[in-house]
Amino acid sequence: MAPDSLGYPDSPVYSDSLTHTLVDSPIGPLTLVATSAGLSGVYLAEHRHGPDPSQLGTRDDTGFGPASAQLAEYFRGERSRFDLPLSPRGTPFQRRVWELLATVPYGRTWTYRQLAEAAGKPTAVRAVASANARNPLSIVVPCHRVVGSDGSLTGYAGGLARKRFLLDLEGSAT
Repeated sequence: MAPDSLGYPDSPVYSDSLTHTLVDSPIGPLTLVATSAGLSGVYLAEHRHGPDPSQLGTRDDTGFGPASAQLAEYFRGERSRFDLPLSPRGTPFQRRVWELLATVPYGRTWTYRQLAEAAGKPTAVRAVASANARNPLSIVVPCHRVVGSDGSLTGYAGGLARKRFLLDLEGSAT
């Protein structure tokens, strides 16, 4: 199957067995989840719309070296883009929105309206916001870079304090 622009397989294999690990970060523990095709989740503590812990698969602290290393580099300010195979689960529309999120430059923000326009759905701001809220790859696919139309911080699955931390880390002008 040909991958899309983020390297997601056209039809992710949902029957793949999942594995997960926990890594420390300046914003609290992160739960990393993967299939054999790639990283499928980066969840923050108290993550809204996160999976039930029973759905995370077997704990495996050995298979996440590249993801853990790249996240550590990001938090040290040494990485502005991630280079990992990704395999998120989502509808085609959600995956399109997540692809667009990956194009929001480091240190910049977009509004939900800009994201909807980039998706070719300028009147679908709420649908785009919903897809953004369900992004399973927090930080790696930077949903934290989307703000309200007036530049204000609005919802973030890990809470607004974490969103502010990430935007400050990137030097965003919000």
